[in-house]
Amino acid sequence: MTLDDLKALVSAGDIDTVLVCMVDMQSRLMGKRFHAGHFVAGAWEETHCCNYLLATDLEMRTPDGYAATSWERGYGDYVMKPDLSTLRPVPWLEGTAMVMCDVLDHHTHEEVPHAPRSILKKQVKRLKAMGYDAICATELEFFLFEKSFDEIRKDGFRDLAPISGYNEDYHILQTTKEEHVMRPIRNHLWDAGIPVENSKGEAETGQEELNIKYAPAMETAEYHSIAKNAVKEIAWQHGHAATFLPKWHHDKVGSSSHVHQSLWSDGQPAFYDKSDALGMSVLMKSYMAGLLKYASDYTYFMAPYINSYKRFMKGTFAPTRIIWSVDNRTAGFRLCGDGTKAVRVECRIPGSDMNPYLAMAGMLAAGIAGIEEGLELQPAATGDVYQGDTGMIPGNLGAARDALHGSAMLRAAMGDDVVDHYARAAEVEIEEFARVVTDWEIARGFERA
Repeated sequence: MTLDDLKALVSAGDIDTVLVCMVDMQSRLMGKRFHAGHFVAGAWEETHCCNYLLATDLEMRTPDGYAATSWERGYGDYVMKPDLSTLRPVPWLEGTAMVMCDVLDHHTHEEVPHAPRSILKKQVKRLKAMGYDAICATELEFFLFEKSFDEIRKDGFRDLAPISGYNEDYHILQTTKEEHVMRPIRNHLWDAGIPVENSKGEAETGQEELNIKYAPAMETAEYHSIAKNAVKEIAWQHGHAATFLPKWHHDKVGSSSHVHQSLWSDGQPAFYDKSDALGMSVLMKSYMAGLLKYASDYTYFMAPYINSYKRFMKGTFAPTRIIWSVDNRTAGFRLCGDGTKAVRVECRIPGSDMNPYLAMAGMLAAGIAGIEEGLELQPAATGDVYQGDTGMIPGNLGAARDALHGSAMLRAAMGDDVVDHYARAAEVEIEEFARVVTDWEIARGFERA
């Protein structure tokens, strides 16, 4: 949709609201609802928001320790600059369109370096300067529940009942029962210009997967963020709740968000070499070697919360090791499409709670480092790669935070200010969890301690 298209729809009375959105650290859509008449008259150029939107936690608290903004600095403004190439209808909300924004410094009008969109843009530009385009796709996994968000919240998030009673992986009968939610998700997103491929039941009770066609990295991140928001809104409209929490119960498998990636040059797959046994070019091998070497450095971007690390368990299809293999779902990195032009690497480490802009930026930075350093790819692992104790994924948020904070590669690729900002975000999550008394502690020790 162009601005002229929007003007015509506004004049016809078909659109009366425009969502002007940025993506925050937690990958949520934040912004304002504009009267469409005001937006097309001039607000399409820019609007403003409080700079605390890139320095809060999930509860929207304003913890200290951020260099970019604080009580001492007064919490001033950022500029939200609509990217009109992202303008689209929002079919699941009546008379509504949406546009995504870059976040700019109010005084310099330069992009805010720690804004997720800015971070991914920087890595995309680095690749472009090398002659490559990053093409990616994400898989969105989530759980649907019988009750609504409000009912679950009022019940204290206890006695959660998924929408189905058994593992529904690829199960057509069970997913037919969920079509009142999943069909509008697919169809509305398609009508919003997001190239949905399919949905399916995933490997647990009430677990769904939504797949969106590959696209340039920036578009993929946008598709993912909008789709995640849409899933929650459409589930809410039908009286259900949807969660992207990676591990909502210790007896249930977790939810992931696998990221597929490849590099292209002049419209051709630069990862493909027909003379190689697996179809992998030298470029691809160096890129993948970078992904592996620096995986711990960017794990925080793939697993940003305490809960994220509960998912990494043997025998659950979630990885435990930083290792690659050919079409093997037990590895952290899986080679897909071997021997074909569709050859690509799937990173299976990210959880459903990842920020797609940050996760892909971390991967691209690592891949670029692998190319620049001319790294050689280790041989592929075979068999059950859960069996082994080398190359382990960081086991908790503290370890991931330390790896991020100490990463010379990410500091060079993203800047000290960006790394320090997100290291502080990890610390905030750790500090908040440390002060809370959990149900597990009470049940375990109330009488017996």
